[in-house]
Amino acid sequence: MKAVGMVVEYNPFHNGHRYHLQQAKKISGADVTVAVMSGNFTQRGEPTIVDKWSRARTAVMNGVDLVIELPVFYAVQPAHRFAGGALSLLNALGVDSIVFGSEHPEWDFAHLVKAEEAFNQESFNKYNATYATQFNQQLKEQTGVTLIDPNDILAFAYTKAKINQGYHFELLPIKRQGSNYHDQQIKGKIASASAIRQAISEKGDYRQAVPQVMGDILATINNIPSWTELYPLLRNQLIQAPISTLQSTYLMAEGLEYRMKEAAQRSLDFNSFMKFTKTKRYTYAHLLRVCLYTILQITQEEVDEHSKHPYLHVLAFNKQGREYLHQVKKQLDLPLITKVDQEMRDQLLNLDYRAGKLYQLFTPIEQDLKHPPIIINS
Repeated sequence: MKAVGMVVEYNPFHNGHRYHLQQAKKISGADVTVAVMSGNFTQRGEPTIVDKWSRARTAVMNGVDLVIELPVFYAVQPAHRFAGGALSLLNALGVDSIVFGSEHPEWDFAHLVKAEEAFNQESFNKYNATYATQFNQQLKEQTGVTLIDPNDILAFAYTKAKINQGYHFELLPIKRQGSNYHDQQIKGKIASASAIRQAISEKGDYRQAVPQVMGDILATINNIPSWTELYPLLRNQLIQAPISTLQSTYLMAEGLEYRMKEAAQRSLDFNSFMKFTKTKRYTYAHLLRVCLYTILQITQEEVDEHSKHPYLHVLAFNKQGREYLHQVKKQLDLPLITKVDQEMRDQLLNLDYRAGKLYQLFTPIEQDLKHPPIIINS
């Protein structure tokens, strides 16, 4: 069986994602679709609108054959680490190609990756702008192109990961359809995930933009999971923990622990906290990631260690997905996990388990321990 891979968040799964699936099968000629999907927290460090099991179920009911979880130590990362981790799992699963959306699929991303070799690395030590801003300044000088749109940034990261790791699968970009990534209004059947989340928060009409099964799930949401609910936990951790503990937190660097501790003591709500913490050096996305790792009390050492031992945690599949797993199972170099036991909870999947327990603030559903894969037979 020939497989096409996708890297997804499905936050939530919408009609644009279904179009992406249809195009992936069409242009790749694949027999089976494999999605590596972020768990309960996005790349930006925000809680997903619904839990990973609901999103995985919806994906399989709408054309995905196999859903594998992207572990939190890959999922909540800057683009290059996010992409590198996801592609390593898809490569382990033996996919023949990877299809992804891009605002500019006509660009030669390999050329852009090559241009990075000529960058002045010392300029990144200046703290008067974010890394992304400084990166784009040099990229524009070298190529005339800037990477602003999120899908183009990921396209660059996928290409760089493939080149650096020597992967043999084919990268196939397709043009993003419908609304722009950051559009906040639903204007048709294909809308951005941001617009759909905005419509839900405002009690608006979003049904036309999502498949029925996801629409039914979203209709049960009273409050969208957000940092507003998580902030009391973050604030308490920042106030109570000594500086030495905060300094060991993953992604905490350059004195950020002092700034965040002071912000927590001054700020009663999350928006005020972020305004106080934000500087020209860090993007909001970076700060959100640090916030999540702070609540989870995940250290640099833990991420380094877990990154050395990746795994394939199966969330959902159909008949085609089961057949593909049977086909590749004997050739897999990574552990294939279909049910998390207590030993995995305490060791291999400990970081995901902790993230899942945090997400249970928003759902009564156990997120990992003894939770079997979802099987869709129809």
